[in-house]
Amino acid sequence: MPMFSRSLCIALLTAAAAFGTASAQLLPQVSVPVPSVGLPGGVSTGPVGDIVGDLGQTVNRTGQAFGDTANVTRKDIELELESNLNSLQVGRWVRAVPPATLLDLRRLRLAQLIKESGGRLEMDGAGNPTVRGRLLAIDPSQAALIAARNAGFTIIATERDPVIDASLVVLGAPRGLTTPAAMALIRRAAPALAVEFDHVFEPAGGALAASTIALAASSVAVGASGRPLIGMIDGGVAQSPALQSATIEQKGFAGRPQATGHGTAIASLIVGSNGKFQGAAPDAALLVADVYGGNPAAGSALAIVKAMSWIAAKRPSVINVSLVGPRNRVVERAVRAVQARGIKVVAAVGNDGPVAPPLYPASQPGVVAVTGVDATNRALAEAGKPLHLDYSAPGADMAAALPGKGYANVRGTSFAAPLVSARLALTGSTQNLDAEASQKGFGRIGRGIVCGTCRVAPRKVGAR
Repeated sequence: MPMFSRSLCIALLTAAAAFGTASAQLLPQVSVPVPSVGLPGGVSTGPVGDIVGDLGQTVNRTGQAFGDTANVTRKDIELELESNLNSLQVGRWVRAVPPATLLDLRRLRLAQLIKESGGRLEMDGAGNPTVRGRLLAIDPSQAALIAARNAGFTIIATERDPVIDASLVVLGAPRGLTTPAAMALIRRAAPALAVEFDHVFEPAGGALAASTIALAASSVAVGASGRPLIGMIDGGVAQSPALQSATIEQKGFAGRPQATGHGTAIASLIVGSNGKFQGAAPDAALLVADVYGGNPAAGSALAIVKAMSWIAAKRPSVINVSLVGPRNRVVERAVRAVQARGIKVVAAVGNDGPVAPPLYPASQPGVVAVTGVDATNRALAEAGKPLHLDYSAPGADMAAALPGKGYANVRGTSFAAPLVSARLALTGSTQNLDAEASQKGFGRIGRGIVCGTCRVAPRKVGAR
C-alpha cells in the first residue's frame, strides 16, 4: 500500500479516536480539527500501525473508494472527517472494518480521552479510564476507615444515599501512587472493605458535543404535568424547536448542567415533537440528569450514582442510559436499588464491535439491553455484544435534533435505547413490549425490533 493511502488510514483512525464513542457519535459545534498527518508521511507503530493493514479500502464522502491508485489530497481527508463528524455518525469505513479493528479503535479512543483530560484521568490497570487518585468505598466500617487512614488515604467526602441505602466514602490516594497502585494498597490494608474505582463512562471526546446553546426547560413542573415520566442519564439537553413543547427538568451532577449534542439527540428521540419530526413518547415528561457538565472527562461512577438516585426519588417508570463503561460495583448497587423500586433501566450495548468486552450497565442482570438496526432491519455491524440482549430498535438512517435548530443523521446504539425506553414507559411492561416487538430482522436483534415505525427518515426533516 503506498504511503499516502496508509497516511489516510492513520488520519481517519486518529479522528475516530478523538470523536468515536461506544455509545454514539456526535458533532462538534463548529469547526473540525484535522489531525496533523503528512501526505505522504510516516506510519505509526503500535496500535495505529497494526490497524492500518486491516482496513482495506476506505470510502470518501462521494462514495469513491480510496484505493492504492486514488489521487488522495489533504482536502479529501478534511471533507471525509468533517462529513463523518457533522453527520452524527461514523463513516462507512468504520462500519466495514473487522471486529478486531473496532477493538483497537476503542483502545485508541480511551487513550485519547485520558490524554486530553488534563491529568484528571488514568487507566485502572485493565484498560478502563478512571478518575485519578480517587476510590469509592461502600458502607465502610470505622475499623476499615482507620486502616485506610493509616495506609495514607484521605477521606474526601462521606454521604449516605437514601435511594441506594448505602454510605459512600470517597477516598483520596496517597501522594505519589497511581490509582491502580492505591487500589492494591487499600485491599492489603483493609481486605474486608468494599472499594471500587471511580470509572468514567462514555460518551467521550468530541462525541459529547458540549454546546453554548441554552438549556431546554419547561414552564410546567415535571411532577405536576400528569404525564408519563421518563428519566435519562446523559449530557445536558439544549433548546431546540423539536423540544419546544416538551416538559423537561434538568439537574447537573458534574457542576452546572450544560447543553450537549448527545443529550439533545437522545431527548428528542423520546419527547421531541415538531412537524414531521416526532419522538417515540412526545406526551411524556423527561428528567435529565447531566453527569458531564460539558466535560467529556466527567461522567464518573459517582456522578451516575447520584444522578440515578435523584431520578429514582421522582419515581419515573423507566431510566434511559445511553452510556457505557466497565463493570462497576457502585453503579451496580445503584441499578439494583432502582430496580427494587420497580423502575426499569434501559441501556445501549455500545458500538465497539462484538469482540470488545461486554459493556455496562447494559450487561448487568435485569437491565434492558438494546442494540440498533438500520433501515433494512439489519443489526448494526459495530454494535457491542453484551452478556444478554433484550431488544433492538432503529439506530441508523434516522434523524435526531441538534442543539439550537436542525437535525442530524444519526447512527449508534445510543439512539436505539431511547426508543425502547419510550415504548416501555408507554406500554408498562416488558411483556407488552414483547408482544409488539417484530421478529422481521437480520442478525442479533434480541427478542425483536421495537418501535420500528419510530424512525424519522433524515430526508423528511432535512437532516445533515
